[in-house]
Amino acid sequence: MASGTTTRAAVAVENRMFRALAVLRVVVLVYAVSLNIIRNNFERPALGWACLGVMAVGTVAAIIVYAAPERRVPAVLVADLALAVGLLLATPFVKGEWFHATIPGYWIVGALLAWAVRYGWRGGTVAAVLLGAIDLLSRAEIRQQDWGNVFLILLGGSMVGFVCESLTAMAADRDRAQSEAAAAAERARLARVVHDGVLQVLALVQRRGGELGGEAAELGRLAGAQEQALRTLIRSQDAVTPFRGTGANADLAAALDRLGARPHTEVALPAGAVELGAHAVAEITAVAQACLDNVSRHVGEDAPAWILLEDLGDRVEVTVRDEGPGIPDGRLEQAAQQGRLGVLESIRGRIRDLGGEATLDSGSYGTEWTFAVPRVAPQRGER
Repeated sequence: MASGTTTRAAVAVENRMFRALAVLRVVVLVYAVSLNIIRNNFERPALGWACLGVMAVGTVAAIIVYAAPERRVPAVLVADLALAVGLLLATPFVKGEWFHATIPGYWIVGALLAWAVRYGWRGGTVAAVLLGAIDLLSRAEIRQQDWGNVFLILLGGSMVGFVCESLTAMAADRDRAQSEAAAAAERARLARVVHDGVLQVLALVQRRGGELGGEAAELGRLAGAQEQALRTLIRSQDAVTPFRGTGANADLAAALDRLGARPHTEVALPAGAVELGAHAVAEITAVAQACLDNVSRHVGEDAPAWILLEDLGDRVEVTVRDEGPGIPDGRLEQAAQQGRLGVLESIRGRIRDLGGEATLDSGSYGTEWTFAVPRVAPQRGER
């Protein structure tokens, strides 16, 4: 597609344009055939009627082929344009050197507009220049009217292409806006669920833990901290803007280096900065932090951990390792079935959204996560 977008709405715009073009092809075919029949000025009538037959067959074939988006490939559009060029070149041979109107006439706008719809103003301009040049070069005498026709071809190809690109971009923007609105509504729904359920339970645990004292008081303190963190997240969610794959860069190495503040955590980094999009840096850092949290929770707060960052040019790899007892076989699947989505969403989900891959190696020797993330993350909706 001209603008490079592939949303359903953008494809729908292109489909509508090609359906309108199919009607136009029939109209200009009828006009061209009728004009040639009325004038009947062929020096070689048999070839002239053969050319009209080719135009009719080409029109039917183009309508059928262009009806399916997957068949609008470059080879088809080149063949469509080549047929129009061939009919223009055949005109002097069929009608004689001093012809006024070409055999296809306005029929060539079918191929011209197909290029404009498919490839935008650039495609429309290329097709218009080629058709206009062939039309002029095939004439023994160029009249003022001929220059005017070529100018209209150039104007039509570029303007129709520009309009198609604009409509496609608007459709893609509408798709994104609808997706963002749906995401905002879902965030609001989840916020209500968290507020009415999880936050109330955490507040109760905090209060009852303080009343009971002892180890329960520590549990209450932890519950209070989590309640405050969730409330902060809920208050800040409306300020979150959807990631569009653009924005300032950040240094992943510096962000991961700060995780070394955890006791007994070693961070190995490249000599220089590792620049990625700020969103990707934030997500990868959150994943590494989640891995360290799991080490503290399941192995011990003072258990050693290692973070390794490698810059491989087209991608970065982050490895987080510990020497704990490892994750038992089937434990992650069991946790997911129980609704505990920490690994599924906080770790694998984040990496998947960045277009990367998360690999787990775990056993009695410890646990090692490896995250490979491409430098150019996909836009949402393209996964």
